[in-house]
Order: sequence, then structure tokens, then C-alpha cells
Amino acid sequence: MDSINKHPLITDEHRNYREKIRSFAEKEIKGIARQLDKENRFSVELTKKMGKIGLLGIQIPRVYGGQELDTLSYIIAVEELARVDGSQSATIAAHNSLGLYPIYKYGTDAQKEKYLPKLVAGDHLWAFGITEPTAGSDAQGVKTKAELQGDKWLINGSKIFITNSASDMSAGVTIQAVTGEKNGKPELSAILVDQDTKGFSRGFITGKLMWRAADTGRLFFQNSVVPSDNLLGEKGQGARIMLETLDGGRLSIAAMGLGLAQGAYEMAKDYAQNRQQFGRSISKFQTVAFKLADMDKKIELARNTLYNACWLKDQGKPFGREAAISKLYCSEVAKEVADEAVQIFGAYGLTDDNDIERFYRDQRILQIGEGTSEILKLVISRHIGI
Repeated sequence: MDSINKHPLITDEHRNYREKIRSFAEKEIKGIARQLDKENRFSVELTKKMGKIGLLGIQIPRVYGGQELDTLSYIIAVEELARVDGSQSATIAAHNSLGLYPIYKYGTDAQKEKYLPKLVAGDHLWAFGITEPTAGSDAQGVKTKAELQGDKWLINGSKIFITNSASDMSAGVTIQAVTGEKNGKPELSAILVDQDTKGFSRGFITGKLMWRAADTGRLFFQNSVVPSDNLLGEKGQGARIMLETLDGGRLSIAAMGLGLAQGAYEMAKDYAQNRQQFGRSISKFQTVAFKLADMDKKIELARNTLYNACWLKDQGKPFGREAAISKLYCSEVAKEVADEAVQIFGAYGLTDDNDIERFYRDQRILQIGEGTSEILKLVISRHIGI
């Protein structure tokens, strides 16, 4: 904790906030995370507890009931949750970055007043639906269509792998849909769909390798009708909204990687100091000590990379390249640290009675969600003019 708090971008406010979230995670999440994972159960009760301490509206202005904190505070919250449980950090990250941000940034005054107070109060979640069977890395492959008929949108299609979309807490989803054609290409727009919309149905995705206690859903639209006023931003602005939303979302995925790595490192270090072999703790053997040293090094570099991107965003400077680098690097560090942590635990790290096994599974999504590692390298290459 001391090394984390020495970071030059960390203020006293950040330190106090980290302590608050860490205390909550240790007291309210750590003791039940393994059981929720085993049961593949999204906890409404736990999510509402997170809402009560302001985690469902971290950066939203106070006028709408939010906490109005900076990007680094938000990232610290996600990081501290991920240090204990990836599922809960995923819930908070998806709601804040993908759910709230587009509404706050592109919503009309009426849309903000209708949705934001309800969504930051602690009882509801909001999702962002891009991914489809034909639209993953190729986000332009969206097939869901929205046809404007008078003052209504008629929506048909489906979405898959959408976080915070299937539980009773989900108040709805912002979807990307084809609303026409321009220059021979599909015109994409963003539309707000409330959960009680006729013709809109949802279902949980189970049997996941990771984030088993998070709400991941499939969405179906069959002649779903929503008001024309539910258009978010301008018609045809969907791709822009999506790309800007993903830039911010990548920071939160990076924070999940950083927090997961920190948690895995701490578990491995504690185990190594207490595990006795050949008459002494295994931490005293150079091979293990060097593994821990490498973990510490990688986590330090990952934190510096991510916090720098947060600073750029808070200063109103371009941060797309840095967000891509942060997400790519932090997800790689999470993978490497979790793998070495399991190696230190040996056979004890291979059973679901040990939290490190869950961490090893949870890290795998981080190289896929919010842009695969391959796509992020493409994004970075374009930023450097290649």
C-alpha cells in the first residue's frame, strides 16, 4: 500500500478514497466472492451495497446525484475491487464507463434528467450493447436494425456478451443499430432501450470461464418499439459514440488488470513467505524471490502507464493511444502475474478452494474485452502513423 500511495499523481483525497474502497472490498466482497463464483450467481444485494457507497455514479456530477470524482479516483475504485474480485469490478466498470458515460456525454437534458438520477442512486444498472454474433472486433458488422416509423423506432436484432444487461437490476441498454445507409455503408446510431420495452427480452449467459458472478446477457429485439426521442446523440453518430466510449472503457479494463495483478501478487507473496520447503520459506529461494521481484516490477510499470493515461484524460488532452497501451499492457501483466502466482502456489493453486485459481481464470477476458490485444495493437499502430 505504501508504494502505491507514493505515486506522484496520488493526492490525499485519492489515498483516502482508496482506503475506503479497499476496506469495503475486504469486508463486503472478499468473504463471499469465491462462493458467488462457484454458484455462478450475480448478487443484487452486493451490487446495491456498492451503490450505497457511490460506486454506481463515480464521475457523474452531483446535480444528478453522482460523486463527481476524477478519472483517477474512478480507476482506483475499479482497481481496488479487482484486487479482490473481478466480477464485482466488471459490474462497476461496465456501468460507469459503458452505461453512464454515453448518456452523460451525448444525452439531451431530458435524457440526462430521466436516466442519470435513477442510475446513480444504487438500485439500477445500465448496459451498452455493441457485440453481436457478426460484430465483435468488426464493430461495423452490426446487423441489428432500427427503422424510424413516425415518432417511433422499430428495432429487430440481437446482442451477445453484454455486461449488466440480464438481471432484475438492469434498467436498460444503449444499443448500436443500423438506421440507414450512407455512401454505400451502414449508418450506425445509438438508441436507448428501457428494460420494459415490448418485444425486448433478455437471458443470462452461464458456463463462463471468468466473471461468473457478473451479469452477462444475451439480448433479443423482436419488433421492439421505442420513442424516437430515445436516439442518443445524432442519427449516424453511433460509431463515434462507440469509439469514444471504448477509449474510456479501456482505462477501466486496464484497472481490472492492474488490480487483479496486485491481488495475485499479494497472495503469492504471502504464500511464499509462509510455505516451508527444505527447512525454510520458499520466498528465500532465489527462483521464487525473482518471480516476486518481476511481479512487483511489472505492476509498478503498469500502474505508471495507466495513471498517466488517466491524467491526460482529466486534463482534457488526447488519450486514445495511451488508453490502448494501458489496456494492452495491464492485461498482459495480469496474465503474467496470475500465471506466475499459480506456479508459486503449485498444486494448491489448481483447485477452486484457492482464490488464485479464480484470478487465473478471470484474467483471461482482459485480453479480449474492450478490444482484443490484436485490435489494440492495430489502434496503437494507427496512432503512430503506420
